[in-house]
This record gives sequence, C-alpha cells and structure tokens, in this order.
Amino acid sequence: MEARAVLRYAKVSPTKARQVLRVIQGMKAGDALYQLRFMPKKSARMVEGLLKSALANAEQKGMDLDKLFIKKAVADDGPVYKKWMPRAHGRATMLRKRTSHITLVLEAKEEE
Repeated sequence: MEARAVLRYAKVSPTKARQVLRVIQGMKAGDALYQLRFMPKKSARMVEGLLKSALANAEQKGMDLDKLFIKKAVADDGPVYKKWMPRAHGRATMLRKRTSHITLVLEAKEEE
C-alpha cells in the first residue's frame, strides 16, 4: 500500500528540486522530515510541505506512520515562463523562469 502527494507548478527549477530529493530518497519519513527542516534551500521548504501532505494522505488510508519510507521522489519539468530583460545598445535577453512538478510516493514496509 502506498500514499502519494504531488506539487504542481512549483516555482523552482527541477535541477534545484532534485538536489533536495536526492538526499531524502529511501529515508524513513520521520527522518526525512527532520533532515528537510534544517536544509538551507528554498526547495526544501516546498518538499517539507509536500511530505507532510503525503503523511496526511497515508494517515487517511489507515497506514502506520512509523513504517513509512520514501519510495519515489521525482521532480519533472513544468512549463517555462519567458520574460525579456533589456540590455545595452537596445538589445534584449530572454529570461526563462522554470517550474517543476514534484511527486512523492510513500510506502509502508517492515523493518528488518
């Protein structure tokens, strides 16, 4: 049995979100929550809220919260907002504001 939560259109690039997700992949849910609380990154705050949402979903399904592990944590590309920044000599440069779709899947498994 598994519980999942999805954060769509997060205003952080997928590369920066993957740095945080790589740290918590495969951890116990409680340990990952503790790790995210002290990580000095903007995407860590987003993933922390997403993990709390996944834990609430698991609780609604009647799963044991002490046995939950992070089975899958991925950050996919979302739409890119494009803006123009004025530059010298009448030129302009395109800015790409990247977004991401972050997915967390929790699974209950027995500890050995």
